[in-house]
Amino acid sequence: MSRVAYLQCPTGISGDMCLGAVISLGVPVEYLVDKLNGLGIAQEYKLWAQLVLRHGQQATQAHVDLLHEHHHHEGHNHPHGRHLPEIEEMILQAQLPPRVENWSLQVFRQLAIAEGAVHGILPSKVHFHEVGAVDAIVDIVGTCLGLDWLGIDSNHQGLPLLYCSALPTGGGTVKAAHGQMTVPVPAVLKLWEMRGCPVYSNGIEKELVTPTGAAIATTLARDFGEPPAMKITKIGLGTGSLNLPIPNILRLWLGESSENSQVATIGNLETISVLSTQIDDLNPQAIGYVLETLLKTGALDVFTQPIGMKKSRPGILLTVICHPEDISRCEAILFQETTTLGIRRSTEQRTILPREIQVVETEYGSIRVKVAWRLQGQEKVIMNVQPEYEDCAQLARQHSLTWREIHRLALHCWYSQQN
Repeated sequence: MSRVAYLQCPTGISGDMCLGAVISLGVPVEYLVDKLNGLGIAQEYKLWAQLVLRHGQQATQAHVDLLHEHHHHEGHNHPHGRHLPEIEEMILQAQLPPRVENWSLQVFRQLAIAEGAVHGILPSKVHFHEVGAVDAIVDIVGTCLGLDWLGIDSNHQGLPLLYCSALPTGGGTVKAAHGQMTVPVPAVLKLWEMRGCPVYSNGIEKELVTPTGAAIATTLARDFGEPPAMKITKIGLGTGSLNLPIPNILRLWLGESSENSQVATIGNLETISVLSTQIDDLNPQAIGYVLETLLKTGALDVFTQPIGMKKSRPGILLTVICHPEDISRCEAILFQETTTLGIRRSTEQRTILPREIQVVETEYGSIRVKVAWRLQGQEKVIMNVQPEYEDCAQLARQHSLTWREIHRLALHCWYSQQN
């Protein structure tokens, strides 16, 4: 059994909501303060939490009182900021648990990349006016401490087995260090773009996802969408300061996933986009060209199916699977190279096995072999071994042999190397 967690974000996510959620699950405030003081900021803040009601539901609200400036709103009006190298040095010298140190560094580095891209500067030069104040450092490192304390297991990349729902976009404007900004603010949009996050509008015109919350989610979550198969053991409820039409509560589900149902032990879960269009008036010769162009552009897979269309006309259903960030490029090709007038899109999840290319030496030459596996504990379990088609075909032509002979030889050589 592995311990997993799921962030349900009906009203978005912020750093203080994350901190409130882990405290709600039982992480002692005293433990957080003891570890956070290793950052060298003990004289700059006070951390405390209280139970509050949101539309009749009880949730935990975390407060980070700045000892010289009694204001806490994700750092938007906090003039004291720090650059990335200074924050990294604080984290590295704090003697945090190894996983906490790693996660905290990754969250801040992800945020620095996004802020740097927005402002056109190197990540190391980013001055964290929006999120670099003491309160946000406490939110990020405190959340990582909480996830570690709760015993959430890690994947083979060292990240927690944490999943997250799609995120609401919010709306309106917010006052920030650079003046009045449209919501979502640029750093949040960039973080979403970098990760390919699924988002939607829930009709609430407020800042629902802050840069701190977006950085935590986009860095630490394995994937976005529906919760993984799990047996729920406890629910943590964290809230922010906004009063909204619906309860402003971040729900952190804590649970266990059995080996039979746990996605993490089988493969990696990722979000993909599926584009589809029906065509009945295009020269069939063009279809091959379209498929080839889409694959070169970055599509993960392209396929066609024969269908019957209106007026009893035969047609094809053309389907493209791609990463969310490649939607625009793939749609542009479909509109340019086919006669379609409309393209449907949907967001789905798929489980993929980790894989690598290995090379085997045969008497006829080298052949690349694709090897896929799944993790069972810390052990790799081989699931599929497949020689590359083009390598087999090339050697078969060169030596006047059948493709099947070369294919069998490649498999034999690979399995012989394993013994």
